[in-house]
Amino acid sequence: MQRILITGGASGLGLALTQLLLARGDRVIVGDLADDRPATVPAAAEYLRLDVRSQQDWDAALAHVKSTGGLDVLVNNAGVATGGRIDVESIADWQRVIDVNLLGVVRGCQTFTPLFKDQHRGHIVNIASLAGLVHGPGMSSYNAAKAGVVALSETLGFELAPWGIAVSVVCPAFFQTNLHTSLQGKDTSVEESAVRLITGAKASADQIAAMVIAGMDARKRLILTDRLGHVAFWTKRLAWPLYAASGRRLGAGMARRRRDGGGNG
Repeated sequence: MQRILITGGASGLGLALTQLLLARGDRVIVGDLADDRPATVPAAAEYLRLDVRSQQDWDAALAHVKSTGGLDVLVNNAGVATGGRIDVESIADWQRVIDVNLLGVVRGCQTFTPLFKDQHRGHIVNIASLAGLVHGPGMSSYNAAKAGVVALSETLGFELAPWGIAVSVVCPAFFQTNLHTSLQGKDTSVEESAVRLITGAKASADQIAAMVIAGMDARKRLILTDRLGHVAFWTKRLAWPLYAASGRRLGAGMARRRRDGGGNG
């Protein structure tokens, strides 16, 4: 039995992880934005208000954990969706996604690493995205933030190994979740495409969560959760011309829609 803190644990992948981990007997602390415990959070889980943009909330989470039995696994799952062409998406949108999707993860790692070092054990699991490994057009802010999470995770994997601390990064492709509800940028045509990809995905959050947990248990450095992810990852590394041609086709299609009057910007 492990004690696990999951940010963004009241919905989507975070909630699916919470439910599966509780079912197998782990103790789960859910962190999320609501001041009061959301109805979605299972009764068996603890609940903390935890805005990953707030160092005060992170400090409170650490104090709670220290006073109630320690922590084995930190899952930095909270995130928002964003999308937009570089000349349409605003700097404010960039700042929002970097603050939540990248710096939110950094804050979690900084806050709990001293505890894990003192324990000489621990596991940090950072939820990134396939967008952190392969970088399609029209998603520069999201791609950059998630690539940052991948780079951070690889760095910390080497840095923290001497203390017995494992670091995993999870890179799923599109799956059914409520992530699209966090879209609020200026480039509505790109965001509409993202909504279609998320809502039309075949994989469920429960299916992705089961694969994430299997990867966590195996302490995998990189957890890929679907065939698309494996194909894209290895195509980029072993068959760059095919990968680049696919990216150029996507970019050309986006430009063609713009010239034909589809989309703003």
